[in-house]
Amino acid sequence: MHRIIFLCLFLFASVSIFAQVPYGSNNGKYIQHRGFKMYYEIYGKGEPLLIIHGNGGSINNFENQIPYFSKNYQVILADSRAHGKSIDQGDSLNYEIMTDDLNALLDTLHIDSCNVIGWSDGGIEGLLLAIRHPKKVKKLAVTGANLIPDAILSTDPWVVETVINAIDSLKKLPVSFETKRQLKLQRLLINEPHITHAALQKIACPTLVIGGDQDVIMPRHTLEIAEHIKKSNLWILPNSGHSTPLAYKDLFNETVRIFFKTPYVRKEKEAKFY
Repeated sequence: MHRIIFLCLFLFASVSIFAQVPYGSNNGKYIQHRGFKMYYEIYGKGEPLLIIHGNGGSINNFENQIPYFSKNYQVILADSRAHGKSIDQGDSLNYEIMTDDLNALLDTLHIDSCNVIGWSDGGIEGLLLAIRHPKKVKKLAVTGANLIPDAILSTDPWVVETVINAIDSLKKLPVSFETKRQLKLQRLLINEPHITHAALQKIACPTLVIGGDQDVIMPRHTLEIAEHIKKSNLWILPNSGHSTPLAYKDLFNETVRIFFKTPYVRKEKEAKFY
């Protein structure tokens, strides 16, 4: 009896320790690509699903999505270049390079096509992946993405002002690897992206464009993105800011899952009444 109790306690302790290991620090792997090592983790089995985090984020931002989607998908997540464990020594950074990093990861994993979820900068990279590597993206869901870094046309002016102030503060600090990294990330926010309507029109995959009605990305800009993608659905969440995968985690997960599983249908003529 004592041995059985001890074994149960040991198994419980083991499970508890394992459960406490945070996503993003869970014995992932690296690929070598264009001068840096990209860290990634994979969860679950099934149809591949790539999930992309935003600026300053990491794999662990999706603790609400990984358990849900890994029940039915092979969920692939990476720390983007200059984020988390994907250390990058370069002096500059752009979304095209980060997007091509993700494409290289999919090539390494021998994945020809997958569904994609992107949040914020991850949404920008999701759009660019569908533009630059269209065969890789089966269906795409992006939330909080923008096409241009504009304080009037796309982004809340307060955010742009805050980022400019942060850059000024970083420039006054002693030069170090971390200050250089932070400068790269902040400059991304005010200098990029530059995605044209013509480029959006090249996106062939069904795309769910998501935003909050109080997002730092203007809802009208989110609508603009949807209007220029041929097979798009638009979803604006009420009383939500930029963090739709957190604020509406259960509804977000279920809606995106249904979108991935449901054939895209464009309503025409009488069908628009339904």
